[in-house]
Amino acid sequence: MYYVYILLLNNNNLYTGMTADLEERFKDHSYGKVKSTRNFRPLKMIHNESYILKSDAMRREKFLKTTEGKRLLRQQIRDILNKYIDDNSRAVT
Repeated sequence: MYYVYILLLNNNNLYTGMTADLEERFKDHSYGKVKSTRNFRPLKMIHNESYILKSDAMRREKFLKTTEGKRLLRQQIRDILNKYIDDNSRAVT
């Protein structure tokens, strides 16, 4: 099984990644072992999707990193974003 996941960083940006071991990869992010998220802890996993084929997961991750993919994802998960984003931050629409 392969997973595409979304992390909410402490600066309220979203990080999109893919892995075959979701639990271990989240631990890596949480412990600062991932260079791109190391300085933005603590972080929360707010969304994940599972795929049987690695190629499907890779395609989905690539799409979610595009402008259109980010826009659609934010629409899809706007309630969870509004719940976790600080009151002082920008509102999610």
